[in-house]
Amino acid sequence: MGRLLRIIIVFICSLSLLLSVNTEEVQSSSSFSNGIQQLLRFDKNKGEFKILQVADMHYANGKKTACEDVLPEQYAHCSDLNTTLFIERMIQVEKPDLIVFTGDNIYGTDTTDPVASMNAAFAPAVSSNIPWAVVLGNHDQESTLSREGLMKHIVGMNHTLSQLNPFGVDVIDGFGNYNLEVHGTEGSSSGNESLLNLYFLDSGDYSTVPAIPGYGWIKPSQQFWFQQTSMKLQRKSKAPGLAYFHIPLPEYSSFDSSNYTGVKLEPGNPTISSASVNSGFFTTLVGAGDVKAVFVGHDHLNDFCGELTGINLCYAGGFGYHAYGKAGWSRRSRVVVASLEKKSNGSWGAVEFIKTYKRLDDGNLTVIDDQVLWTKTPSGNGR
Repeated sequence: MGRLLRIIIVFICSLSLLLSVNTEEVQSSSSFSNGIQQLLRFDKNKGEFKILQVADMHYANGKKTACEDVLPEQYAHCSDLNTTLFIERMIQVEKPDLIVFTGDNIYGTDTTDPVASMNAAFAPAVSSNIPWAVVLGNHDQESTLSREGLMKHIVGMNHTLSQLNPFGVDVIDGFGNYNLEVHGTEGSSSGNESLLNLYFLDSGDYSTVPAIPGYGWIKPSQQFWFQQTSMKLQRKSKAPGLAYFHIPLPEYSSFDSSNYTGVKLEPGNPTISSASVNSGFFTTLVGAGDVKAVFVGHDHLNDFCGELTGINLCYAGGFGYHAYGKAGWSRRSRVVVASLEKKSNGSWGAVEFIKTYKRLDDGNLTVIDDQVLWTKTPSGNGR
């Protein structure tokens, strides 16, 4: 009887561990919206996965909220609704597989009801039935909801893949740290395998350390989570990764006009509004090896991409009309497209290249700065 009892206990413990691991795998590769599982996949016809980045909407109170930094003739009829219209046009033209909002989604200082503002700001994504994900900026929480409260509301909205924080991680700074996996085409040999890994991090708002002024940064606990997650994913496959957060890293200051694509128009010195301390996250990214590009917002008049130590550091450019900008300089959005290689037998392989471009909010949604960010080499590594 004693031997039988021990066997039963071992079996129950093993089953419990297996279920725990399987649950973690499901949570890391997909998310739930109102109980419905949503799995990101490459398109089986084109072999592509397209991401629309929306940075710095600064949404407030809809048609009651005036625009900033537009031409004189635009002021009378310009409001938050212009931001909404821009998103709707971008969704209609691009038909993205995922929409990513990279912070300052609402402008808390001018928001009378943050829940209503978020609902209105994200409404085009919700109504499109396209999966969407969010990170917070430094202005979102400047109303009556904390950062935790904001993310708790967001994760309950329809069709969002946003998460409050990583499943099974008890101690981590911020809110809105999570990863998503983009699987191969449905029915293919890679249908249950991640071919593109997406990382989302909370870069904070402002420093909470009295001796350190300025903006927040990605903390050691977040970096440790990223390292552990990256290592786990790379043990399964050597898929490339992309990272999204709000505040640029200090390394964004490494570029001049000779080595970036886009513009650097932010006034002041420096023209990059990063934290006043370097938390070492760029070094962590380089060490991990899988992230090929980082995408941020925050500095509305910067929209460039530059490569540093094998990683592209990219801005989206300002999207929202209640955000500061430059009169006559079009609001804009960044699009990223990851494309699979086509094998000789006609099936889709691993990611072959990742490209990006921007669209301007003009009459034609003009495409500018089309560039390849990363290409798979014959050895399987990237350049």
